[in-house]
Amino acid sequence: MKPFRYERVSDASSAITLLAQDPNGVYLGGGTNLIDHMKLGMRNPDLLVDITHLPYDYIQVLDDGSLRIGAMVRNSDLAADHTIRARYPLLSQALLSGASWQLRNLATTGGNLLQRTRCAYFQDISKPCNKREPGSGCAARDGYHRDLAILGTSQDCIATHPSDMAVSMVALDALVRVQGPHGERAIPLMDFYRLPGNEPQHDTVLTHGELITAIDLPPLPYAAKRSRYRKVRDRASYAFALVSVAAALDLADGVIRDVRIAFGGIAPIPWRAKKAEAALRGKAASEELLRQAADAELADAQPLPGNAFKIPLTRNTLTRMLLDLVKE
Repeated sequence: MKPFRYERVSDASSAITLLAQDPNGVYLGGGTNLIDHMKLGMRNPDLLVDITHLPYDYIQVLDDGSLRIGAMVRNSDLAADHTIRARYPLLSQALLSGASWQLRNLATTGGNLLQRTRCAYFQDISKPCNKREPGSGCAARDGYHRDLAILGTSQDCIATHPSDMAVSMVALDALVRVQGPHGERAIPLMDFYRLPGNEPQHDTVLTHGELITAIDLPPLPYAAKRSRYRKVRDRASYAFALVSVAAALDLADGVIRDVRIAFGGIAPIPWRAKKAEAALRGKAASEELLRQAADAELADAQPLPGNAFKIPLTRNTLTRMLLDLVKE
């Protein structure tokens, strides 16, 4: 164990000030990802700023009908919340498909958005990984890559984003509220994550010291009736997605008026399926149309030999889910 300094704070300003003074400091929330990385020797922070006592454990309906979720709301509480289950069932389903009850009781909403890839080479400090050590190489390309990405990759990284919750929130057009040394800002979740490019070490657009305070979900009435999260994995629990799909569908007289789709397990970020959505809007729902929309989204896929199966798996998972939503 390498020594580190620990500070507990009760307000955001104190947390931000402390972290701004230490370039190797990190925030500690639920710790379900960070503590693992410290044990593995991947992270060696000089300072842990404990933010678990900040006043961000709330779920609030705003005047415009949107929903604000405090960053410290635990995953288990968010999944069980009546308003979430009634208005955004795909979010509750996504949360319940991730991790285990014990971990969901600890993990926070803000921390869930920031969890890092579970690529085996990222977590093994004896292997090269550009995300962990820039410029060292990507061992996954010529190694084990069955679980890794087929969209949005680069020569430097083919890792996938691990969160289930983030996939559903991307489909819902969530907005991330952050506070930092230079003030507050609101970031659409779609713009919050970064593709790897030649800097895979940067997962998000956050700067050092910025703290997630809340996530806003816009009103989306049709999500209450026709939305779902479906996850394909190797076992029924405590496994990351090979492919997952979050979708919400607005259907009238058989015509798709609006649709929101996001994928997990196939990209370095929660992947918003803009091409598939565009192929579906304003058209009569049919199985053939749904398959064509999936193919449009997957046209740019660049699989490797070990994960090429993800293309038909993604197509079939999306098609089956949307067919089920059409019938509801």
